[in-house]
Amino acid sequence: MISLSSLPRICVPLGVADVSKLERLAVAACDDGEDFLEVRLDMLDEPQAGIRVFRRIARRYPNVVLLATCRRKPNGGEFRGSIEAEIAILEDAARAGAGIVDVEIETAEEAPSLLAVFDGLTRLLISYHNFEKTPALSRVMRRLQKIPADLYKVAVFARKPSDALRTLDLAGSGLDHPIVSLAMGDVGVTTRILGPSRGAAFVFGSLAPKPVGRSRKLTAEPTAPGQISADSLRNLYSAHRRKPTTRVFGVVADPVGHSMSPVLHNRAFKSRRIDAVYLPFLVEPHCFSDFCKVVHELPIEGLSVTIPHKQRVMRHLDWIDPLAKRIGAVNTVFRKKKKLCGTNTDVLGVVTPLESKMRLAKSTALIVGNGGAARAAVFALRDKGVEVTLTGRNPSRVRRLARDCDVASVDRDQLADRGFDILVQSTPLGMSPNVDDCFFEDRIPADVVFDMVYNPLETKLLRSARQQGKTTISGLEMFLEQAAAQFELWTGESAPRGPMRSAVLDRLAPSHAA
Repeated sequence: MISLSSLPRICVPLGVADVSKLERLAVAACDDGEDFLEVRLDMLDEPQAGIRVFRRIARRYPNVVLLATCRRKPNGGEFRGSIEAEIAILEDAARAGAGIVDVEIETAEEAPSLLAVFDGLTRLLISYHNFEKTPALSRVMRRLQKIPADLYKVAVFARKPSDALRTLDLAGSGLDHPIVSLAMGDVGVTTRILGPSRGAAFVFGSLAPKPVGRSRKLTAEPTAPGQISADSLRNLYSAHRRKPTTRVFGVVADPVGHSMSPVLHNRAFKSRRIDAVYLPFLVEPHCFSDFCKVVHELPIEGLSVTIPHKQRVMRHLDWIDPLAKRIGAVNTVFRKKKKLCGTNTDVLGVVTPLESKMRLAKSTALIVGNGGAARAAVFALRDKGVEVTLTGRNPSRVRRLARDCDVASVDRDQLADRGFDILVQSTPLGMSPNVDDCFFEDRIPADVVFDMVYNPLETKLLRSARQQGKTTISGLEMFLEQAAAQFELWTGESAPRGPMRSAVLDRLAPSHAA
């Protein structure tokens, strides 16, 4: 039988209805170097037909570990047969080459005597799944351990950040048997990345939705909510190489899936050979206080803070620098002498790209927006001697911000005859996937147009500005400058701007990558 101490740290689950596609996916994954596959027999139209996949993979790739799952419909799977039929299929899979079989706790409790068939034949994993919440995990483990097994798996749904933290803590709780613990859903992504470093026997990572191996058209979808690709786990986050001492940073936002910050900062850490990982933290506004507990207990050493938390975070900090206080928004959190501190690097992100194009003193600027990024732009430009005017989609909020910052405001419908030296667009308008959104339908009332949105690299606003003969600045420039300042604040080292830029370009526009 396989050695549990040498299991690969990333398992690729394959779950499709057609057995021929399943076989092609398994072969392609192995050809691409994957060495641990979960075959979801329950998701096949004919589960018994999947046994041939085990035989072929075991014969052709003897070093690949195969995990067989045939979860019944009442327990969160797709198999509609009896418990006896489930165990019989898993036994056939074990005899065909499955090194591990997954039996859900409900089946194990109802028919424990049937599990004897696996003794000496394969490794037995007893699993618990909760697709709605994260219950008391100590109680779950007591339930699981009543069934003798080689491994245990706990998969729960994270509703709030502390659910993910509890799941991570379970992985490192020092149990006698290996455990796989993970939190499903987007809030639980951190458990998939940090799991191996915190004691989890392995984590699941889907095949990336791109051509796989030699089969150009093969793709595989995630088999559980929040499951990220094995490619990201391995190459973006280096999840299989992380240690308990790895430093943790991240971006906190809602939504967070679009952010390129993990791509940029993880490349920067790798470039400077720093043992650190940068994670995406999805935190809904009502969960922010809960997330702050995670910041302290994980612990997290630094954060990029973005929509909608730049003002909310301030009440949770021990110290805020004077400029961030003036702006009324924090986009960067760092630790100093065990205290959480806040600053705002958006200012550098605004000023530096503009100063490369023009002299700012005595110029005029129109800023679109009323949030934290707009506030940073107002103070950044005012401090450089720029006459600032605000506009936006919500006139009352724009006027309120203008009063707070002591600058002028103008309604959208009053811009037809106005002109400015600079336009700074600080809202999410035009951000992927809503790439057709734009504040200006036709004429853009400025000579230099700066869009803070960086995904896509050329927004509809920038494209229109270029067609009108304007000077344009991509949001990528701001993104890089504010991120470089964050990196230097967190690490005390100079930011590797070249690799950071390449990391984002590789992801957003491969053909333009340096």
